[in-house]
Amino acid sequence: MESIDALSEKLSDYLEPKQIEQVNKAFEFANEAHSGQFRTSGDPYVSHPIAVANILSSFHMDEDSLSAAMLHDVIEDCGVPKKVIEEQFNKNVANLVDGVSKLDQLNITSRTEAYAENFQKMILAMAKDIRVIVVKLADRLHNMRTIEYLDLEKQKRKAKETLEIYAPIAHRIGMNNVYRELEDRSFKVLYPTRYRQLRTALKKNRGSQKRLLEKIKGTLEKKLVDQGIPSCVEGREKHTYSVYRKMKESGRSFEEIMDVCAFKVIVDSADNCYKALGVVHSIFKPIEGRFKDYISIPKSNGYQSIHTVVVGLDGQPIEIQIKTEGMNEMAENGIASHWVYKMGEGTETNPQQKARRWVAGLLEMRDNFESSAEFVESVKTDIFPDEIYVFTPQGEIIQLGEGSTAIDFAYAVHTDIGHHCRACRINRKLAPLSVPLESGQTIEILRDKIPQTSPAWLNFVATSRARNSIRHYLSNLKISEARKLGKKLLDQSLGYQNVKLRHLKKDELREALDALGVRSLNKLLEEIGLGKRVGNVVSRQMISVLNKESIEGDSSILALEITGTEGLVVNYATCCKPIPGDSVIGHFTSSGLVVHQERCKNILSVREDPTQCFPVNWHEKLDREFSTDIKILASDETGLLATMASAITSSAINIESINTQELDLGHIEFTLTLQVKGRDQLATLIRKLKTLKNILSIHRIHDQEMRQAKTLH
Repeated sequence: MESIDALSEKLSDYLEPKQIEQVNKAFEFANEAHSGQFRTSGDPYVSHPIAVANILSSFHMDEDSLSAAMLHDVIEDCGVPKKVIEEQFNKNVANLVDGVSKLDQLNITSRTEAYAENFQKMILAMAKDIRVIVVKLADRLHNMRTIEYLDLEKQKRKAKETLEIYAPIAHRIGMNNVYRELEDRSFKVLYPTRYRQLRTALKKNRGSQKRLLEKIKGTLEKKLVDQGIPSCVEGREKHTYSVYRKMKESGRSFEEIMDVCAFKVIVDSADNCYKALGVVHSIFKPIEGRFKDYISIPKSNGYQSIHTVVVGLDGQPIEIQIKTEGMNEMAENGIASHWVYKMGEGTETNPQQKARRWVAGLLEMRDNFESSAEFVESVKTDIFPDEIYVFTPQGEIIQLGEGSTAIDFAYAVHTDIGHHCRACRINRKLAPLSVPLESGQTIEILRDKIPQTSPAWLNFVATSRARNSIRHYLSNLKISEARKLGKKLLDQSLGYQNVKLRHLKKDELREALDALGVRSLNKLLEEIGLGKRVGNVVSRQMISVLNKESIEGDSSILALEITGTEGLVVNYATCCKPIPGDSVIGHFTSSGLVVHQERCKNILSVREDPTQCFPVNWHEKLDREFSTDIKILASDETGLLATMASAITSSAINIESINTQELDLGHIEFTLTLQVKGRDQLATLIRKLKTLKNILSIHRIHDQEMRQAKTLH
C-alpha cells in the first residue's frame, strides 16, 4: 500500500507546502470517512484513493484534483454531503467530487436507454469541469490494475465498459499512456488466451529484431550528432491491443503487422524537428504519401509531431516520429499535461481548450437527438476518428474525420451552409457531393437560396455534426409537411360534410380536441398527416361532438389531389411504382401516406377499409419524374443496347438502371428502370422502341402485375 508520506514527497517536486497541506487534509478526511471499509483485495479502502492521487501526481495535477481523488468515494460510499466537502475544502473540490461520484453511478452493461442516460451524465460532468474525467480515468486505471480481485462476470463487465467508453475518451483527450494501458488491461480480461499469445509473440519479435533496431538507432543518433542537433532516439513499441486490432481490421498476419520498425526522435525545438526530418530523409528514402506534419496542423486533441515512413537499410519500412520534449509529454498525457496552475489562473493550454470545445460540441449535439441511445452511438463514432485537413477558398483549415465528404465540410463551416448546399468544387473543379475528401484539398460549396437538405445525404456523410443536423432539419420539415397534409385531409373531409375548419369557434375547437384527446390543433393535423389518425374518421368524430349538420347516407370521401411535391409525408410505393395516369389509392402507414396503384396486390386486403386507405387523384399539373420499370425482349445484336439508350434519352427520359439476361441462343431480355413524367410519356416511348429492329416485345412490368391482380380478384 502506498503511503501518504511518499505521496507528499512526490508532490513537493511541483506543489507549494500550503497546497500539499490541502491534499494531506483530504487524505485525513477520507481515511476517517472510510474507516472500517476494505477493498475486495483485503486492503483498507483508503489505499484506493491514495493510489488514484498517485496516478494524478505523475501528471503533475493541481491540489484540487488531488484532493478530489482522495475524496471521490466519500459521497457515494460514506454518505458525506457535498456541502460538507465545500465547507471543509472549497467549491472546486466539492464540484469535482460530486462530478466523479455521478460517474461512479454509471452502470454500463448493455446499449440500453438507461446506459445512454448515464453516459450523458458523464458528458455533463465533463462540461462543468474537464478535470472530472481526468480524475475518473485515474480511478478507472487503478481499478483495472486490481481487477483480478473481482469475480469473473464483474471483471468482464468492467473491461467491456473500459474498452468501449473510457479508453476511447482517454485517447480523445490525448492521455495516450492511460489509453494504452486501459486497452491492454481490458484486452487481457476479455480475451486472455489471445492476450498471452500476442504478448509472447511480441517479446519474441523484440528479441529477433534487437540487432536491427540497434543498428538503425545508432545510424540515426550519429547523423543527428554530426549535424549538431541535440536529440534522443527511442524505439517505439506497439501495445498489445493495437496489434490485435490492426490484425483484426486489416486481415493481416502478425508478421505483416510487425514488419515495420518504429522510432521516436526527441529534439529540443520545433525548428530542429524539421532539421531532423531532413537528416532522416538524407539517410533513408521516404515512402511517397506517408508523410504527415502534425506540428503545423495539430490533431484535434492537441497532438503535435512529424510522422514519416522511410525505407530502411534492408528494405524494411521504418516509421519515425519527430517531436520536442514538450510535444512528447503532450502526446503521452494530453490535457493532463501542463495544467492550469503552470499557465496562471484562468488560463488553459491548447489541448484543454480543444477538449472543452469537443465537450461543448457534444452538448450542443445532444439537444438535437430524440433519444439518448442515438446520441451515444453518434458520440462513439466521433470519439476519435482519423483526421483529414482541408481548406476553405479563403485558406482557413477545416479539420474533419476520415471519409468526410463535401456535405460534412459544409456543415462543419456552418449549419446553414450545409442546409443550402447544392454542389461543390474540389480544387476548383466540380465534383459529386458524396466523394470522400483528402487532406490538402480546397473545398468550395455552391449554395442555393432554398434549402437542399436531402435524406440521401445520410447515406454518405461521415461526421456526427452533419448527420445530426440533417436529421434534425428533416425531422422538423417532416412535421411541417405533415401538418400541411393533415390540414388538407381534414379540410376535405369536413368540407364534404358542410363544415369548414376555419369557421369553427375557439370553444368549439377546444371541445372537439378534448374529445379527441389531443392538446392542440397542430398536433392533431400532424397525426393525420403522418397517418396516425384518419381524416374522415376524425371529421365524423368532430361532427358528432359538435352536433353539426352533415350529409347523411353518403359515406364517400373526396379524393386528395397528389401534386408530387408533398415531400417526406407522401411516399410512392416501390412495390407497384405508380406514375401519373395510373389509378391510385393512398394507404396510411406509420411514416405517412403511401401512394399505391389501386390494384396493387399489397393493399388488396385493406383497400375498402376507410381507416387504412384514402382515395387520391393525380393533380392535372405535375412537374416531377417518377420511377417505373419496363421489360424488353429482343433478338441479340451488336449495338442494340446503345440504339435503345439513344432512343430513350432523345425522348427526354433518364435511365436509372439496366439489367440484361441471356434467355437462349440469340435472345436477350432487358429490364430498365426509367424516370418518366407519366403514362403518356411512357406510352410514346414504348411505341418508339417498338419501331426498332430486333425488338420482339415491350411491356411495363407493373401493368402486367395489375392485370394479373384484376384476374385473380
